[in-house]
Amino acid sequence: MTEPSFTLGIEEEYLLVDLETGDLASAPPKELFTDCEEALEGRVSPEFLKCQIEVGTRVCLTMAEARAELAFLRRTIADKALPYGLAPIAASTHPFGDWMDQAHTNKDRYNVIADDMRTVVDRLLICGMHVHVGIEDDELRFDLFNQLTYFLPHLLALSGSSPFWQGRKTGLKSYRLAAYNEMPRTGLPERFASADAYRETVDVLVKTGVLEDATKIWWDLRPSDRFPTLEMRITDICPRLDDGIALAALFRCLCRMLARMRAQNLRWRDQSLFLIAENRWQAERHGVSAELIDFSRGQRIPMTALVEELIELIAEDADAFGCQAEIAHLRKITQEGTSADRQIQTYETALSSGKSEREALKAVVAELVEETLATTEPEAHASAR
Repeated sequence: MTEPSFTLGIEEEYLLVDLETGDLASAPPKELFTDCEEALEGRVSPEFLKCQIEVGTRVCLTMAEARAELAFLRRTIADKALPYGLAPIAASTHPFGDWMDQAHTNKDRYNVIADDMRTVVDRLLICGMHVHVGIEDDELRFDLFNQLTYFLPHLLALSGSSPFWQGRKTGLKSYRLAAYNEMPRTGLPERFASADAYRETVDVLVKTGVLEDATKIWWDLRPSDRFPTLEMRITDICPRLDDGIALAALFRCLCRMLARMRAQNLRWRDQSLFLIAENRWQAERHGVSAELIDFSRGQRIPMTALVEELIELIAEDADAFGCQAEIAHLRKITQEGTSADRQIQTYETALSSGKSEREALKAVVAELVEETLATTEPEAHASAR
């Protein structure tokens, strides 16, 4: 079997905020999106809510290329938004935005979803990061699809950026998933014996008129319906670009590691989806402070130790992709925390200094604006043009 290309594509969804008030831009000017489209040549699209905007990289061969692409995309959105008094934030929820104040984008696909899902989708004031890895062989792609589910909680724990909802501290590091879980066809994916078994299952829903196609299956991980890729969807979006790139590198290396094992007639042991769902909840609740269950040892292991084990497990793959630095950055995430940890710290520090609830939440928004653009150096995004 020919080795997969393991090409990389990353999609990021941003919230647009008013630079003066910190609130969501509920009705950004149409000219802003037109400006972004002209500058980004097909790499930008509207999202379900008008206050959101989505970007997608070109197909990338290296992590450096993916990072330069995302830096360019973030900076371009920011540059085009600034004249309108707006800025993008790469966070999975807005600290105090109200979903009832938002309107969905007038687009056929979104109009159908809004009519079908009603309040469930109206509440979907959330953003994520999706990572595509190219695996061209159908049989291999679905074999890896089944095995990768085990690692989804680990990816989630390292990404949390949604500790607030509707102006309240939720107690979760990734409240985004709690909101997303209201949608149908979300959560951990089913396992399938083959690509044909997957298509037969999806065809039941398509032929009965429940779905138009498989793009309306929104699992934490899914085989893309448009490309020969596996699409990882569980992670929150990371304000710090370096954090997001590290997670994309981890997912890519895990794909290669499992493919490498398969070439040696080995595979990762299947675990109960019920048990993996418990790890998913622990990651959602606690982030990098979580202790996930190691099923083979029957013990809860701190994320700091699990990350060290992951780094050792994929060392050969990080070497092959030349992304040792990106993988090593995972240690920094466990040491310094995710965006959720920083948001909570900023909020509590502001309160302790005498700020009001609203002022403290605005301070969080200001931090998110700064972090979203902090690593988009001109030389980085210029090289991606």
